[in-house]
Amino acid sequence: MRNSNSFSSQIFTLLCALLLIPSIHCFYLPGVAPRDFQVGDPLQVKVNKLSSTKTQLPYDYYTLSYCTPPKIMNSAENLGEVLRGDRIENSVYAFKMREEQSCQIGCRKTLDAEAAKNFKEKIDDEYRVNMILDNLPVAVTRQRRDGNQAKVYEHGYRVGFKGKYEGTKDKKYFIYNHLSFKVMYHKDMETDSARIVGFEVTPYSINHEYKEWKDQDTQLVTCTKNMIQGSTVWQEVDTNKEIVFTYDVTFEESAIKWASRWDTYLLMNDDQIHWFSIINSLMIVLFLSGMVAMIMMRTLYRDIANYNQLETQDEAQEETGWKLVHGDVFRPPLNSSLLCVYVGTGVQVFGMTLVTMIFALLGFLSPSNRGGLMTAMVLLWVFMGLFAGYSSARLYKMFKGTEWKKNTLKTAFMFPGILFSVFFVLNALIWGEKSSGAVPFGTMFALVLLWFGISVPLVFVGSYLGFKKPAIEDPIKTNKIPRQIPEQAWYMKSIFSILIGGILPFGAVFIELFFILTSIWLNQFYYIFGFLFIVFVILLITCAEITMVLCYFQLCSEDYHWWWRSYLTAGSSALYLFLYSIFYFFTKLEITKFISGILYFGYMLIGSYAFFVLTGTIGYYACFWFVRKIYSSVKID
Repeated sequence: MRNSNSFSSQIFTLLCALLLIPSIHCFYLPGVAPRDFQVGDPLQVKVNKLSSTKTQLPYDYYTLSYCTPPKIMNSAENLGEVLRGDRIENSVYAFKMREEQSCQIGCRKTLDAEAAKNFKEKIDDEYRVNMILDNLPVAVTRQRRDGNQAKVYEHGYRVGFKGKYEGTKDKKYFIYNHLSFKVMYHKDMETDSARIVGFEVTPYSINHEYKEWKDQDTQLVTCTKNMIQGSTVWQEVDTNKEIVFTYDVTFEESAIKWASRWDTYLLMNDDQIHWFSIINSLMIVLFLSGMVAMIMMRTLYRDIANYNQLETQDEAQEETGWKLVHGDVFRPPLNSSLLCVYVGTGVQVFGMTLVTMIFALLGFLSPSNRGGLMTAMVLLWVFMGLFAGYSSARLYKMFKGTEWKKNTLKTAFMFPGILFSVFFVLNALIWGEKSSGAVPFGTMFALVLLWFGISVPLVFVGSYLGFKKPAIEDPIKTNKIPRQIPEQAWYMKSIFSILIGGILPFGAVFIELFFILTSIWLNQFYYIFGFLFIVFVILLITCAEITMVLCYFQLCSEDYHWWWRSYLTAGSSALYLFLYSIFYFFTKLEITKFISGILYFGYMLIGSYAFFVLTGTIGYYACFWFVRKIYSSVKID
């Protein structure tokens, strides 16, 4: 425990130091140190995965017959990068700082049938090549749709395109074999050193011609000194076709400072939609808060005042029905152990989400820290096992459960076990497609080790601490004989009320959900964690309030089975999330492969399940607090 205290004190000191630094705005994206380059310093372009929004299956760059360096070296990748399918390697593209080069030869390749087929498949599936220079991804500039002159980036460049020669009808495949790089730099006037602030590429397809091949010293007829000839023929992809890969590089001084170099990548066209999303969510919250205030202030206070006066039972019964079930309202539910497990897991998900968002707001999980977000989520999930065990055991003891070890094992294995099983099946499908998105065996073993070696023991420690504490006392004693529940109106039946309860929490987040899905499935950067945090807070309030309102109506109709219903009422928003993901799949994505469709729905199922556990737990705790509060306020004979 001493180590964890020292770790938390270090984190606290770090946060205090960050808050006290007056010039904190200088560090726009913490976690990545700037590098200064002098004239002539070597620059090495690294290659990343080939990615496609049509298949969602990333591939290693060298699965295509591109130029290979003498020795391919992998860059060290963190857990998050491996899980994302990133494979960062060295390449033949090398140049020197602020020294322009034109028509440099990478290599010459003759395509066999397999290589040509590979290129054609990747062109069909609209694969893009991703490269990195000084931790900046390569981008292709494009015009904004609204006619604004501001620069907008597309990540990576396409492998090639389909077109046809003049006078022919048949479409052919053409490859982008010449890359025109542009490196933007910001110069320090005093030292003459410079920092890289932009990395753009314009790809061309050129059927290069030469008189005699002399490797790197070959004189290409299709290149002049400074520019490519405009009337060039495109480079076709076919069996036995020879392709010469070339590149040139220009350098341009820029006014953009290093701290702001990611701005163009993170440019959002739709800030107004985000504000609309938040205003929409706030309206829902205000509406619900009004209802809760009305119930609390008018109805409840009047009820409690009446109950606490010396009235006959008949008069009290005429007023309202929630006091009538006081002898049954704290009766443990059916499958109480399972409820404890789900509440404990929900606390774990909530803790992970909250801390991840705080780190993201502080800028530690920026896109420049590739894989940082995924790594943080996995590690935080593991360490939050302590709170899962504690909250599950506290609830289990309140329900007078005795087999706390069995309950702890369920908490430690149930939710992660279901997630890991689905993930394992999806990973096997990706592996079958020979995609770099498949998590290697070593990483899979590391994940299992984190689960069994850290998470499970922490759940047991939390459970032990929770079970040692005295049980939560009910404010009212429970009757020995359960009260009969009267016939309920159709709108008070559990299925209807549960499904109605999920609509408003989903309504509070669905616009932001669109941007999250776009960033995951359409290869965009998501960096508006400020908006996301506000929406997250609104979601918590909405879940809590809708559950309390529906719980009050339920108790008034003399139905005291509120434990599971409170969990399912807020949790049902996950059903709407999954239904929305189906709508998004058919309206926004162009996925055509069967395997890619299974991957999409598999991952969305995992996301919806986690969302169910999170929202359900919020709803449960809100209702738990509400019920204890109202029943402890009335005098019971």
